[in-house]
Amino acid sequence: MEPQPDTKDWTWTLRRRCPDCGLFAGEVPIEKIADRAEAAAAEWVQILTASAGVGLRPKPDVWSPLEYGVHVRDVYQLFDARLTLMLVEDHPTFENWDQNESAIAGEYAVQDPDRVAAELATAAESFVIRVRGLAEDQHERAGRRSDGADFTVITFCQYFLHDVVHHLWDVTGQVED
Repeated sequence: MEPQPDTKDWTWTLRRRCPDCGLFAGEVPIEKIADRAEAAAAEWVQILTASAGVGLRPKPDVWSPLEYGVHVRDVYQLFDARLTLMLVEDHPTFENWDQNESAIAGEYAVQDPDRVAAELATAAESFVIRVRGLAEDQHERAGRRSDGADFTVITFCQYFLHDVVHHLWDVTGQVED
């Protein structure tokens, strides 16, 4: 049995604490996003490189840590590209990203965990550098997801952080304080 597509609108995590992972993304100041994104990436690299069972699904309809790790690598890459668009274009609209289709087309389940870890580390470094380089006058630049969800640079980065932290919870059960 394959995991079911997630059709939730997760933008609510900008307005309240996630009952699963414990993060209230909307309360994380932009000044802390880069450090938190860097720390999360380090945890993902550890999971991908140190776990003998990284490719095993805990249940047939739940992604393995490897599949989550590949997804998180893609999240860092995609959010870095979209953040760049927000910084160079006025009000860009982001194309829809079907995460489940990406998992199937990208064969997430059979990726090499060491390669994914290296790619994730590289993608995270790029994203973190971009976030650390943000000027205050860029914080309110806007972008829109294809489903109509609007973001500022700040809310976009907060939304990103919830994604990578929440998937750590999916794999480890680790809850934010």
